[in-house]
Amino acid sequence: MSGVGFFRGTSADQDTRFSNKKAKLLKSHKFAPELDHLVNMGKVNMDVIKPWITRRVTELLGFEDEVLINFIHGLLDVKDVNGKEVQIQITGFMEKNTGKFMKELWTLLLSAQKNASGVPRQFLDAKAEEIRKKKVEDDRITSKIQRKKDKEGRENMQEGLKKLDGGFDMNHTDTSSNLTLKPSDTGDFLRDGKETDMRNGDGARNRTPHSPAVLTLPHR
Repeated sequence: MSGVGFFRGTSADQDTRFSNKKAKLLKSHKFAPELDHLVNMGKVNMDVIKPWITRRVTELLGFEDEVLINFIHGLLDVKDVNGKEVQIQITGFMEKNTGKFMKELWTLLLSAQKNASGVPRQFLDAKAEEIRKKKVEDDRITSKIQRKKDKEGRENMQEGLKKLDGGFDMNHTDTSSNLTLKPSDTGDFLRDGKETDMRNGDGARNRTPHSPAVLTLPHR
């Protein structure tokens, strides 16, 4: 009975067979220094970490392995996570890419638990840089549009001035031609587009047009 009770109350951590195996695995693997620290997952915003895990695993394997991705999510779904144990668990799936992936993942998790938002500083900096670049691009486009408008405005103004100059020259020429004295068909003169009748002068009032000259002889 004592033997039955022993096995009933023994956990994997208490069983020396499992503890020895874990110790051997820990010694046989190389771990990044970041994995020496536990991560409090209660302080990590997994909504921003999960998309990164999916993208990075897909990049390293060359295809999207949903089974492995969900498995990693499950390993992180505890309060305090030991990175070394996680690496041992996923080595069979990621093989040579395991160390690189775990170093990058743990760097993000350690940073995330230090921020009140639970978001890694790297993500915040990347977002800030994205916003800055977008603003620079928006300013460039706005400046380009404004320069185009200014150029069109100058061209329209120059075109308008040319039209005004052309109209002024034409009017000036017409006015000048109207000031020229031109003989009319009746022998009078035109000035400023108006006919000036010489018969309306003082001399014209003293003689009758078309009257023959009369020679008056003295009476004897």
